[in-house]
Amino acid sequence: MKAIAMGLLLFGFSFSQAQEKVWTLQECVNYALENNITVRQTELDTQLAEEDLVSAKGNFLPNLSGAASHSYSFGSYIGQDGSRISRDSRGNSFSLNTGIVLFNGFQNTNIYKQAQLGIESSELQLAILKDNISLNVVNAYLNILLNRENLKIAEEQIGVSQQQVDQMQVLVDEGSKPRADLLDAKSQLASDQEALINTQNSVDLAILSLAQLLQLPPNGFDVVTEDVDASGIMMEYTDPTAIYNYAVENRPEIKNAQLNIDNSEYNIKIAKGAYYPTLTLGANMNTSYQHLQGQEDLRAVLDLENNQITYVENGFGTQISDNLGYNVGFNLNVPIFNRFQTNVNVHKAQINKQKIELALEQEKQDLRSNIEQAYADARAAFKQFEASQVSLSAQEEAYKNAQESYNLGVMTSYDFEQVRNRYVNAQASIVNAKYNFIFKTKVLDFYLGKPIID
Repeated sequence: MKAIAMGLLLFGFSFSQAQEKVWTLQECVNYALENNITVRQTELDTQLAEEDLVSAKGNFLPNLSGAASHSYSFGSYIGQDGSRISRDSRGNSFSLNTGIVLFNGFQNTNIYKQAQLGIESSELQLAILKDNISLNVVNAYLNILLNRENLKIAEEQIGVSQQQVDQMQVLVDEGSKPRADLLDAKSQLASDQEALINTQNSVDLAILSLAQLLQLPPNGFDVVTEDVDASGIMMEYTDPTAIYNYAVENRPEIKNAQLNIDNSEYNIKIAKGAYYPTLTLGANMNTSYQHLQGQEDLRAVLDLENNQITYVENGFGTQISDNLGYNVGFNLNVPIFNRFQTNVNVHKAQINKQKIELALEQEKQDLRSNIEQAYADARAAFKQFEASQVSLSAQEEAYKNAQESYNLGVMTSYDFEQVRNRYVNAQASIVNAKYNFIFKTKVLDFYLGKPIID
């Protein structure tokens, strides 16, 4: 019992340690790629494709099968020597059979090449999935950082509001300010406290979203709060066409769509292979043993010189050896008419190739649209960030002046709160613009094959 209790204690401690781990962005991405169920399923698809290749290789090899039987006969039957026997007996037969396809319209060759494409396709599908998961994790991580910066702004505003309430309380007690101004300050503090709670909820929901994306329990899950410097933000990309030209040659989605066309061409060749004759080589080895119930295994031998019949041992081993036979042969199967089934299969394979070619064109169009949209989004986000910088600078100066005026009693609390709210909104706006631009830039990096994690 003590050992069990100690084990549970250690397990609980290790689980607690795991739960209290603070995750970096790189760790989140790595964990998602290693443990995501969909990724693991896709990796199994790759293994299935490898097994298909092994099966395709096996089509070039001869098969080999063995057979054995044990039977009983009652009454009249034909014996091994062709004579009719009216006696109960038992017997055994053994055979080995092998065969190999020498030619079947190159179908085996095309099936093998198609299996090779299957491995490439499954690997590309895995790469597509990993890219998408990485991008989703980065987006979820940045969303946490965004909400935490907003939370920091909300906490700062709570401090400012609390300070104003304290100052106003002193002024009201001194009689220099009416009680209504104190109520206004407390009302603003309550409003800021509500905003803080809402922002904290946004942080919690963002953390929950990332934990669910990583398929981890949310309790105790947390990420490293990284400071994102906005001073070096700039729009690096100037031409979406250059991004598209790179992506259309390198993105796994396009490569996979092109592989689908190659695969459809092999389907056509395989279907056309049914027009050709099939040539196979087969070989067989067989033997048998027969025993008359109630008699010894003897064989009659005619002695022509002495004109008499003698009996010699004819047991299991002797019969197996004497009855051993071999045969080798070729089989040619020439298709003549199969109710147009081959024609239909060829035509369907050709139509399917046309559909897949259109799918490739659609994939290219979607890629171009996505890149152009991502570029437009990044450009708009950058302009929004620049405008937010100008606005924040102006609102900050206005807030400082308003605070001085308010402290001197020149400005009412209502007017001061209007200025302060504009300043808070400017702070939130630049934070949103900053992270929006960072993610939009990551999307463009994604299409250019650049690492989305610095």
